[in-house]
Amino acid sequence: MRASVLLLVVSATAQAQTVIRDEEILTSDRPEAWAMHYVSAASFMTGFGATPELAAGAWLLAGELAHVPRLSDAQQQVGFGGEKAEDLNKSPLFGRLRASIGLPAGWVAELGYTPPLEIDRTRTQDLIAAALGRRLIERDAWSLSARIFGQHGSASGDITCPEHVAGPFDAQTNPFGCVEPSRDRIALNHYGADVTFEAARPHWRWHATLGLVRNEPTAQVNARVFTVIDRSHLVARGVLPYVATGATRELSPRWSLAAELLHVPLDVRREIDGSVENDAYTALRVRLAWEAR
Repeated sequence: MRASVLLLVVSATAQAQTVIRDEEILTSDRPEAWAMHYVSAASFMTGFGATPELAAGAWLLAGELAHVPRLSDAQQQVGFGGEKAEDLNKSPLFGRLRASIGLPAGWVAELGYTPPLEIDRTRTQDLIAAALGRRLIERDAWSLSARIFGQHGSASGDITCPEHVAGPFDAQTNPFGCVEPSRDRIALNHYGADVTFEAARPHWRWHATLGLVRNEPTAQVNARVFTVIDRSHLVARGVLPYVATGATRELSPRWSLAAELLHVPLDVRREIDGSVENDAYTALRVRLAWEAR
């Protein structure tokens, strides 16, 4: 249990350096699990509308940006079951490059990649997503599509011991004794499926998506606190529903701009004896696409 880490930290002596290697499977409403699901939700590769109509061998390139809402001090109070603040406000944006290719029988495969750009001492590592989808029903003015998708990769940074806190012990600014910036890593692995209804008008398309994700984020802590090295491993598993709604504007025969609002309901119990509350991830995302013709 991570709670045992706190007791060991307090009792640690300068003559011995202890390495903590706890592994904990978190309940879905633990504050740590909520934070891990929240971070992972920002990386969901939604479809931005119906599966594109691509002939076999045709392809489409796109870039997307997703807003990552800034969390309050209370929302960042997630460590040790809600007793410790973590630095979760690393970047206001999440980005991805995407490529889609048409396959036979109306299927479309998609590959997404997030470049490992460093922002506030945090960067992604080998974060790759893939999807396979097709249109199930198509009429003149509307269509119904379905996809399966998944993602594998991670992000690393100084979450548990941020650089601006690490240093000499201070009961106010550094109560947990962070000696140096931590090198934590969170795996952002998940897989799922969704269906999308899309209605078309000249130059515009509106869509609504309903999805279900098996989310499996894990956090590997790597922090030096007092004379203890915390190498705790946290696992959060859960099935997360999501909804997305938005619109696409055709800018030209090849270019299009899409925007959607993604909502992922998330439960959290911030106090041991407290009630469960919903603290969802809700954010705007945009995509600019170019289709080869």
